[in-house]
Amino acid sequence: MPLPAELARVLTEEKIAFVKRMNLKAEVLEPGFVRLLAPLAGNENHIGSMYAGALFTLAEVPGGALFATSFDHQRFYPIVKELNLRFRRPATGDIRVEARLEAEEIERLQNEASAKGKAEYLLELQLTDDSGEIVAESRGLYQLRAH
Repeated sequence: MPLPAELARVLTEEKIAFVKRMNLKAEVLEPGFVRLLAPLAGNENHIGSMYAGALFTLAEVPGGALFATSFDHQRFYPIVKELNLRFRRPATGDIRVEARLEAEEIERLQNEASAKGKAEYLLELQLTDDSGEIVAESRGLYQLRAH
C-alpha cells in the first residue's frame, strides 16, 4: 500500500539531510504523479544560477517520491541505478520537475518485482523554470526491489 500523502511529503522533503538543506518542496504527491520544486535561494553557485548538484538532486528525488505515492512500501523499496543530466541553460530562478507513472506500469512493476525480486523503470524528466523553459533534462534508471 502506498504511503499517505503527508507521510510521503515528510519523507520526500525531510528524510535525506541534503534534500532538507536545499529546501526542496513537494508541491504535488499523488499516486503516479509528483511535482517537486527546488528554490534558487540557498542553492546558488558562484555565478548566481542554481548549483549543478541541486539540479541533479531535483532530477533524482522524483524516483523516490513516486515510489512513496505509488508502490507498496511494505513489499518493495526503490534504488537508483543510473542518472544522467543534460544541462540546457542556466537556472536563474526556482526550478520544478514533474514525474509520472501510469497505473498499468505501476502494477506491472510490482508484479515483476514480486515474481523476479526486482523490476526496472526509466524516468525521463525535464527540469523547468517558472516560464516553462527547460533548464535541464534527466534520464534515470530506477529499480523496484522486493524486501
